[in-house]
Amino acid sequence: MTALDVYDRVFARVYDPFMNAAEERLFPPHREYLTDVSGEVLDLGSGTGANFPYFAGREDVRLHAIEPDPHMAKRARKRAAKLGLEVDLREVGAEALPYADDSMDAVVAGIVFCTIPDPEAALEEVARVLKPGGEFRFLEHVRSHGRRAWAQELVEPIWKPFAGGCHVTRDTAGLFTAHDAFEVAEVERVDIGFFPAAPFVRGRLRRRTD
Repeated sequence: MTALDVYDRVFARVYDPFMNAAEERLFPPHREYLTDVSGEVLDLGSGTGANFPYFAGREDVRLHAIEPDPHMAKRARKRAAKLGLEVDLREVGAEALPYADDSMDAVVAGIVFCTIPDPEAALEEVARVLKPGGEFRFLEHVRSHGRRAWAQELVEPIWKPFAGGCHVTRDTAGLFTAHDAFEVAEVERVDIGFFPAAPFVRGRLRRRTD
């Protein structure tokens, strides 16, 4: 077993306890926002399954998920089993999704694009698998402004190794809204998060039909 594998196991084990307070007190309305979709739905980077409770018991959703970290995926499968939730979870990265073109009614991403090695490629894949008119819903922390952005740049090299490869300097919302495949339905800042993983934005994009 390598040092990296040990780190991945430990990170997966401590992730839920570390996030528990935020998931109970801060994130519920935003998780509800993300999961207010139906049909063939892809949870992009499910982690340990934080979105799963919001899909449980729903007959209007056929849930798919990807999670490249096998330790996170193992915990997500356990959570799904406890919830009685059927989910097709595949251990692959977001840059090469194993789904056909125009196959998803919705894709949801909750605090995931900060860790994807190639976010541009992942967004291309989101556009590819979404049906025309389908929704991409997201909740992501993004690069700040002014002195905070400067401070994020200083902190990021130290932050990333201890936060699962999380980048705090990405202009994720700008990446999303600039893509030609999407029309913007809504983007807004939300008051959650803490430095350096703040501010947060959430939004809805629609796959263009033309």
